[in-house]
Amino acid sequence: MPADTDSPAVVTTVTGRAGVITLNRPRSINALDHEMVQSMDATLVAWADDDAIDVVVVRGAGDRGLCAGGDIVAIHRDANALAGAGDEAAAASDSAAFWRDEYVMNARIGEYPKPYVALMDGIVMGGGVGVCGHANTRIVTERTRLAMPEVGIGLVPDVGGTWLLSHVADELGTYAALTTTHLRGGDVMALGLADHFVPSEDLDALVDALADRPLDDVLTEFAQTPPDSEVAGGRDWIKTVFAADTVAQILENCIATATPEGFATAEAIEGKSPAALAATLSALRAAANDGSLRESLVREYRSSLRCLQHPDLAEGIRAQVIDKDRKPAWKTGPVDADAFTAPLPDHLELKL
Repeated sequence: MPADTDSPAVVTTVTGRAGVITLNRPRSINALDHEMVQSMDATLVAWADDDAIDVVVVRGAGDRGLCAGGDIVAIHRDANALAGAGDEAAAASDSAAFWRDEYVMNARIGEYPKPYVALMDGIVMGGGVGVCGHANTRIVTERTRLAMPEVGIGLVPDVGGTWLLSHVADELGTYAALTTTHLRGGDVMALGLADHFVPSEDLDALVDALADRPLDDVLTEFAQTPPDSEVAGGRDWIKTVFAADTVAQILENCIATATPEGFATAEAIEGKSPAALAATLSALRAAANDGSLRESLVREYRSSLRCLQHPDLAEGIRAQVIDKDRKPAWKTGPVDADAFTAPLPDHLELKL
């Protein structure tokens, strides 16, 4: 849908019984900044108690995607300044303030009392997954490209990503987290990360229909059978290879398959931050035993603060986003993966 770049970064409209939230930074594929998170969350709070609204829809402006993630250029400034600084300094940063409000919103989405329809059209990455993945009604299209690319910039998946991916069967979520592979609409459905497939050309009509028709009736009209999943087609080898307890063993398992898929997967993983890979695998295993999304978000806040202090985050963002040379010089040496998610002092912990 077209968007006026001079208008607010989050646009809210009410048509009939439907409230629509549009992320409106199309030139940055609607990447979230702190003000956008605060605006969107305030709207969700207000609409939850508004008897005039039966259903909430979240979508992205422009034709490239719903949301490409968070504003990592701002995070890069803090990462440069805070490497090795300690938890107190990291928790006082602008990035920490952004993450706190973002994770509160993610938890709210996961418990939203009304139908919350996320239109996961086009690119949905990082923070975009947090806006959509916990929704009670998740719609993908033939244009969907969903990914959690964090380990490629020295970060651990957050916004509830470890909760979502750790609960995907047969280690397909672990595969997605460590390879940062882009999941198409059929993949997202097969992994259980979406509920319905609707052609992108029908989304406007679907939203219009929600103004005066029940959600179930609208979905019955517009939802179609999703395409087959290439990622799920590798379920048999992935569930064996990615069941290992260490990244090193996963890489060995990939090579041991002696297949083009195994070799390509090993190469993809080897290009990512070793520290972030180790911390991510540890966090995924822990999240699989969490009792709620909130527990995973608390742990992710810890890992985000620790990544902010680790040199790989500044280097990863530099290589991928700032200079775009795609040649990060990762910090080498042994990594204590559990240290990334060790409890913070109580006054610094995320309170949900």
